[in-house]
Amino acid sequence: MFSKTTEYALRAAIYIAQKSTADKKLGIAEIAKAIDSPQSFTAKIIQQLTRGNTLVSSVRGPNGGFFMTEKAKRLPVRVILDLMGEDSKFQTCILGLKQCSELKPCPMHFEYKPIKEQLISLFADRSIESLAEDINNEHAFINSRNKRG
Repeated sequence: MFSKTTEYALRAAIYIAQKSTADKKLGIAEIAKAIDSPQSFTAKIIQQLTRGNTLVSSVRGPNGGFFMTEKAKRLPVRVILDLMGEDSKFQTCILGLKQCSELKPCPMHFEYKPIKEQLISLFADRSIESLAEDINNEHAFINSRNKRG
């Protein structure tokens, strides 16, 4: 559904929410390993997630790294999608038609509309923190190393 970059961004944000605090910052190497992503690719993703300092914060220097504030952890998952430029996925036709609408629908418009509305609601209602808690409580996983099974 999303680009590979966005999939890794979702995993990275969840991992940062799960493991970081203002006092415990994470490095790129740790994040990359945790989400099974190359370090250079992870660095580019984290750079996008730090844009505007709304979601992921960073500190330079020997004790530096990346972290999420408690306020940022409570943000909806939709914020990650917006930062990664995926917000348009919910505003466009599933078949990519430019003129798909209620009055001029594509063949899948009416079947996809309720699914799209459920996805919009899911990403707006679930907080990043709630996903991290699911992992901490071992109800979910984000990589094969902590897979239940």
